[in-house]
Amino acid sequence: MWTRIRRSQPLFQLFLWLYALVSVYPLIWMLFYSLKDNNEIFVTNPFGFPTKLRFENYVSALTEFNVPRYFMNSVLVSVVTVVGTIALAVMFAYAVARMRFKGKTAVQMYIVIGMFVPVQVIMIPLAILVRDFNLTNTYMSLILPYIAFNVSFSTMVFYGFFRSIPFELEESACIDGATIYQTFWKVMLPIVKPAIATMVIFVFLAAWNEFPIALMLISQEDLKTLPLGLLFFQGQFTTDWGAMGAAMTIASLPTVLVYILFSEQVERAMTVGSAVKG
Repeated sequence: MWTRIRRSQPLFQLFLWLYALVSVYPLIWMLFYSLKDNNEIFVTNPFGFPTKLRFENYVSALTEFNVPRYFMNSVLVSVVTVVGTIALAVMFAYAVARMRFKGKTAVQMYIVIGMFVPVQVIMIPLAILVRDFNLTNTYMSLILPYIAFNVSFSTMVFYGFFRSIPFELEESACIDGATIYQTFWKVMLPIVKPAIATMVIFVFLAAWNEFPIALMLISQEDLKTLPLGLLFFQGQFTTDWGAMGAAMTIASLPTVLVYILFSEQVERAMTVGSAVKG
């Protein structure tokens, strides 16, 4: 059996390398795309390395199309969304998974139902609520809906992790004199760090790339996020596709960096449940 595995290992590694190349190629193509002009993108060299590195595309994206402002708006909205979603989801999941209280099943089902409500169904009611609460053209008009959209799935992920942790850990902390809050912060949270890292990536990507809600609720130029800002690269008669590629490359950098920073924790998330049980 082990001989078969060793013989097949080079083929498996070859498959992984091919899969990695297929996965990375769109990023490489976008980088090349951002360093070309319109003629090279569509006619002479659509897939190859740029014949001339046109860094002026990045200068144009940063100076002519207000990309830094859009970028900072997206960073603010995404970071606050991640913090709010993780804080609410992890505390609620801990309460549901480890405590007993009246109405526990009802509130748990209420959160779960949120996973099955399509965003398109609530767009009009959401616009009315935002208007009635005087939140139109504010950061909170995006942050609050984004948190609401992501808290259900995040809660279910944390609930599964908390359920996999033995109750003996909490009992030991209680015997040592720890309060419920100390147990939560010092015992339980360190164990679910891999799950937190996983959800940070998931929620950040969801908030960073969200478009229809932002398009509906934000019309003020200074508050637009990057997905909205990319619309303005398309002119009435011509479009600077190289500058658009530069803006898309800039927009992709935070998501790549977030994954790189939390990738080790995500890998641990795959085995933390069995490790704790063992």
